[in-house]
Amino acid sequence: MHHRDPLPHPVNIRPAFTPSIDRRTAFVEVYLVKPANFSVPTGLPAECPRRVASADRRVSAMANARRQGLQVRPTTERDFAQWRELYRAYAEFYGVRQSDAMAMQVWSWIFDADHEVSGLVVENESGDLVGLAHYRPFARPLSATTGCYLDDLFVAPVQRGAGAADLLLHELARIAGQNGWSVVRWITADDNYRGRGKYDQHANRTTWVTYDMPAAPFP
Repeated sequence: MHHRDPLPHPVNIRPAFTPSIDRRTAFVEVYLVKPANFSVPTGLPAECPRRVASADRRVSAMANARRQGLQVRPTTERDFAQWRELYRAYAEFYGVRQSDAMAMQVWSWIFDADHEVSGLVVENESGDLVGLAHYRPFARPLSATTGCYLDDLFVAPVQRGAGAADLLLHELARIAGQNGWSVVRWITADDNYRGRGKYDQHANRTTWVTYDMPAAPFP
């Protein structure tokens, strides 16, 4: 769940995850959706009105998604054929070689009760899948909590701007709250301006920079 245009991410955006190991990326963390009757008190920091505006856009996008008959739900075994096409498009967007064996490995993880990876999909009124997300819990020793890590996020180009990304992100925030997880986190490319515009409506961009270090050869 890193992006540029032909979206491997929801809503006119590129995916939420970049396979490249040498690119600078930014972490993002979820913040709360404001209640419908919330108003910004006077004297608050300048960023507060911007956050309220982002929350308003987020609510509007999700309402638009529902009007168009989109719904988010857990991945099921009957989804394989459509899931495979979406995941193939996601990999191709990033220039990642993904064999059928690799895809089957990920698919098996989703339905393995002993594996940490879970999946979500967005479905339209016709029963067609238009988006997917893969996520998992991760330990946060310093805060002694568990967080939710969003690995992959992709929305089919035909559904860009319809609110599919908003549905996926909102559902992840709900799942995190239900499980007592402290945060939802993902990375995206620093130059993914369109994707970051969407993410800024749901989460706080942090100042952390990520590094990938290759594993040492095993004797």
